[in-house]
Amino acid sequence: MRSQLMEMLELRKEEMIEIRRYLHEYPEISFEEEKTAQYIADFYKNKDVKVETNVGSGYGIVVTITGGKPGKTIGLRADFDALPIKEETDVPFKSKNEGVMHACGHDAHTAYLLILADCLIQLKGELNGTIKIIHQHAEEVPPGGAKSILESGKLDDLDAIFGVHVLPMDEAGVVGYHSGYSFNGRSYFKLKIQGQGGHGSSPHNANDAIVAGSHFVTVAQTIISRRLNPMDVGVVTIGSFDGKGTFNVIKDSIELEGDIRYMSVESQEIIEKEFKRIVKGIEVEFGVECTLEYNADYPPLYNHPEYTEMVAETLKQANDKDIKEVKEYPPLSPSEDFAYYLEKIPGCYFYIGCTPKGVEKPYFNHHPKFEIDEDAILVAAKAVGHVVCGYFGK
Repeated sequence: MRSQLMEMLELRKEEMIEIRRYLHEYPEISFEEEKTAQYIADFYKNKDVKVETNVGSGYGIVVTITGGKPGKTIGLRADFDALPIKEETDVPFKSKNEGVMHACGHDAHTAYLLILADCLIQLKGELNGTIKIIHQHAEEVPPGGAKSILESGKLDDLDAIFGVHVLPMDEAGVVGYHSGYSFNGRSYFKLKIQGQGGHGSSPHNANDAIVAGSHFVTVAQTIISRRLNPMDVGVVTIGSFDGKGTFNVIKDSIELEGDIRYMSVESQEIIEKEFKRIVKGIEVEFGVECTLEYNADYPPLYNHPEYTEMVAETLKQANDKDIKEVKEYPPLSPSEDFAYYLEKIPGCYFYIGCTPKGVEKPYFNHHPKFEIDEDAILVAAKAVGHVVCGYFGK
């Protein structure tokens, strides 16, 4: 089955590229991917599979491929939302939706998985188990699509789950992996500090919210430097300080927004506890009133060691001309809502090199000039195909 699957994928490489380019031209942002979801659903029309649409809190799609023999059930996931970014590339299939761009590679993810799924449907008689193809909406915007798809119960029977992300950290043909905590978790906060306004000449008759907020910005950094284990990873970013007023008026209230990153559940708990403690301290120290919104958006992504080892060994032994190298990557700083799946289901999320040919310093994901080497799409399809075959002993 494996050699047949790989041959089928190779013959459909150009079709994968065509799909990717079509999706790239018509991107849709998170939770608004109606036409993209319809395109995906239409792809499966008249195929011998079960298709469930509008899964979760949006346009998620779950396609069930039932094998010829009973066995375990695995999930394969690809996301399909785009970003609110104005594209600055010069490709002929540039986004036709102004201000929206597939700047993260989800168009490539969807293209590879559609063709891989179609090939697996044709070979399903040889499968000793079931495969659920998960086309996920809204990876980019919390609460994301993964959490609600899990809550739908459609994946309760999964024994394992796998997914990939294209990254311009290596050329096409390189596949990366990391065991254990692999992607940062992420939290969001908004803090309003309410003081008392007044005239700049009479600070004793006012209570300056800007002074309290400035103190908070400095003290919040001590969470990382003085409360977190030096061997752990954490970042507190104050991304917005809205305190604009008039030069001779003491500001009565300000708002701060920020982003918090961490690489373990333990670090997440410590940071949140200390963050809230500092906010209470600001209230006491400056006599202000604080209103805090604090949301743990995505958990740290934990690749299960047993499954990561299986992925790595399967691909190292694949002897595939398109998979040139399989290498271990360090933990990565972005966040990914695939982490929600891995909290409930064992599996592995791994990486596909996509640096454009001849480019030494590629633009990274989420940049308006982000591009990929489209050879990476076939590599993704074959890598995940090898993992499927390895899991089922094919």
